[in-house]
Amino acid sequence: MRVLLANAYFYRLDTKQWRDGRPYPPLATMQVAANLRADHEVRLFDTCLRHSPEELAEVIREFKPDVLAIYDDGFNYLTKMCLTVMREACFRMIAIGKALGCRVVVNSSDSTDHYGEYLNKGANAVIMGEGDAALTELVEMWSRPDHATSAVPGLALLENGVATLSVTRPVLRDLDRLPMPAWDLVDIQPYRSIWEKSQGYFSLNVATTRGCPFKCNWCAKPIYGNRYNIRSPAHVAAEIAWLHANHKPDHLWFCDDIFGLKPGWVRSFSEELKKRDVRIPFKIQSRVDLLLESDTIDALADAGLKEVWVGAESGSQKILDAMDKGTTVQQIGQATRLLHEKDIRVGFFLQFGYLGETDDDIDATLRMLEELEPDDIGISVSYPLPGTKFHEKVKAQLGTKANWNDSDELALMFRNTHRPAFYKRLHRYVHKRFRRRQALTEWRSIVRTPMGKSHDLRRAASVAYYLPAAAIDKIRLQRLRAPMDRDENT
Repeated sequence: MRVLLANAYFYRLDTKQWRDGRPYPPLATMQVAANLRADHEVRLFDTCLRHSPEELAEVIREFKPDVLAIYDDGFNYLTKMCLTVMREACFRMIAIGKALGCRVVVNSSDSTDHYGEYLNKGANAVIMGEGDAALTELVEMWSRPDHATSAVPGLALLENGVATLSVTRPVLRDLDRLPMPAWDLVDIQPYRSIWEKSQGYFSLNVATTRGCPFKCNWCAKPIYGNRYNIRSPAHVAAEIAWLHANHKPDHLWFCDDIFGLKPGWVRSFSEELKKRDVRIPFKIQSRVDLLLESDTIDALADAGLKEVWVGAESGSQKILDAMDKGTTVQQIGQATRLLHEKDIRVGFFLQFGYLGETDDDIDATLRMLEELEPDDIGISVSYPLPGTKFHEKVKAQLGTKANWNDSDELALMFRNTHRPAFYKRLHRYVHKRFRRRQALTEWRSIVRTPMGKSHDLRRAASVAYYLPAAAIDKIRLQRLRAPMDRDENT
């Protein structure tokens, strides 16, 4: 069979992410391509840097595939946001594939949650959740003249106009059985150019695990779920050595939900890298309670960790408990201080607008930022996604709008202490307040030790913008503090 693989995330369609200038290749799509090409002729249409879905048509006409598999990168948290603009792009790709004679199968977070919509748009099948084995079996089944698609586990299909599910597929536990992602099917140079222009270095993505066993009640996991399976340290180190030899990245992003959870894994990983004489600075995502265990931070620093992002979420213990986060404000502080002692950058994921959050809770988060001084922050507004306890609590309020159009929309789609405009402005204000503090800190450093360590003059100069900008946003925020009217529609 001829199989054209594609993903449905277009960085250009999400203005915020395109402007940010940190795109990563579609890793899960490349992984499944490596699986398929052992038995089929495979090409990959990488949408990440493309302008629109319409570019797909030319590739289909030239390659003439039997199957178009739109397989999103489930490792990239951006695809988990289920943005409307990307859904519409995928619907258009389905239509193009069908019009040009392809069987079409889709796998993504959004299609797993809303498989009926994708089937009604023309998809022949939707793969539910993890899709490596399911796609391989489906393509093999479609290669037979007497195929019975419903015999393949893990699919959603239309039968007599009704969306139905085949039997559930067991999860893949031995990740070392998977081949290395098909890096050769993606043009890496444009990614390098964008990174070097916007960030001054080049980063690539690697996945070591699948799933997350923790149960924050707002976190959606439609692809890999609440389990946690991990590749062996040697398997991961071998891929990194290959990337180092062939693409020479300056930096790696381990895109796992939780990096190195298994006891002893990080220490073994560090040893495997040393055996291969490879040391590339890297960034991970983790939890503050895990970072405080045993010698975890020491082992991570030894392996080359330069930056860790943690789900701080809130400076209010009340809100952390309401989220079922399982961490404490005290642990956030302990982990941040220990990481800074090792010269490791710390990023905080923060979330405003969770159910029951008051002005006192917001102020607690602002105090936490000033006290702990993380190196970076990423702010979101509480976003209810299907399959979560949080979604169940507010779904009656969602109405026809249940997804953001793009990642910068930040719309509060349920009733809370303040109106939606307040939370979007709060996002802007906290960012500017945070950058203002960083700029002032840099100025103080210059004044104290003008001939000392190297200074970030650009950051210091940014105080001219952030001082007035933060003050203006604070005034705007105060004007929006009035609670919503009872009948106001969010």
